[in-house]
Amino acid sequence: MDMPSSRDRALGRGVFALIPQADSVSATHRAAASLAALRTVPVHVGVLQAAVVLLEEAERVDQDAARAATTATTVELLKAAIAQAAEDG
Repeated sequence: MDMPSSRDRALGRGVFALIPQADSVSATHRAAASLAALRTVPVHVGVLQAAVVLLEEAERVDQDAARAATTATTVELLKAAIAQAAEDG
């Protein structure tokens, strides 16, 4: 695996700065901000599949509409990444 360039590290710091970090900010808001700052990284498909299963269950039982919507968006992005990995396969 290649080491990130200084440009990539600077970009990562910039993206990190855009994601709310305060304790008063909910996990839902941090997740939504993270989704807005997507970047490609290598990951095993099994990790994505496990995340989908857990998030789908969380979405099914969630009473918070904003959190459920963020969870649904995350699940769709994970499924798209799994499908892309299968195509690249």
